[in-house]
Amino acid sequence: MSHDPNCLFCRIASGEIPAQKVYEDDELIAFKDIRPAAPVHLLIIPRQHVAGLGDVTAEHEALLGRMLTLAPRLAVEQGATNGFRTVINTGPDGGQEVYHLHLHVMGGPRPWKHG
Repeated sequence: MSHDPNCLFCRIASGEIPAQKVYEDDELIAFKDIRPAAPVHLLIIPRQHVAGLGDVTAEHEALLGRMLTLAPRLAVEQGATNGFRTVINTGPDGGQEVYHLHLHVMGGPRPWKHG
């Protein structure tokens, strides 16, 4: 499993940097966004370092499926009971700020701050 010692999310996945985790297993970690754009704003990341959605290959299909399957469960568990939004920012023009694949899960009562 690849790991980038300079990557913020790799460091969160390894426990080096604390996060408000809401889920973790051998492949995935989910935690609360430190700058939430909605009342419920989670990030789901793989433990394996993948820079972004543009870097996935066929070997990542099951991982992506697990991320998307986990999203609705966590959204509801965290209080987004009336719907939620999922976003994967990819690359500079896609608004990606941390170059480690991550799925935003946002929900809760509107209006949102800047979502």
